[in-house]
Amino acid sequence: MTSRTKNTPCPVTIVADLLSDTWTMRIIHTVLGSDYTRFCELERSLVGISTRTLTLKLKTLEHRRIIEKTDAGYSATRLGVKLRPVLKAMEQFGKQL
Repeated sequence: MTSRTKNTPCPVTIVADLLSDTWTMRIIHTVLGSDYTRFCELERSLVGISTRTLTLKLKTLEHRRIIEKTDAGYSATRLGVKLRPVLKAMEQFGKQL
């Protein structure tokens, strides 16, 4: 671990806050699963999510530079692709529970 000042947020907390939401995790997982994912495809695959919630979550992920919106749809950014091994590790750990 690195030392940090009281005003510097813990990196683990930052990631945990980002990924702690079920919808956010599922959106990232879906977007990472293809080159481009359109809004309507996300909406169909995320059964139970409201259009408003999906829109807000996508905007947050765009703001955090995890995904980007293009004419073809949503795709993971270079930073977002780095979450792939994190999600894979969570999947493997979850199988052991």
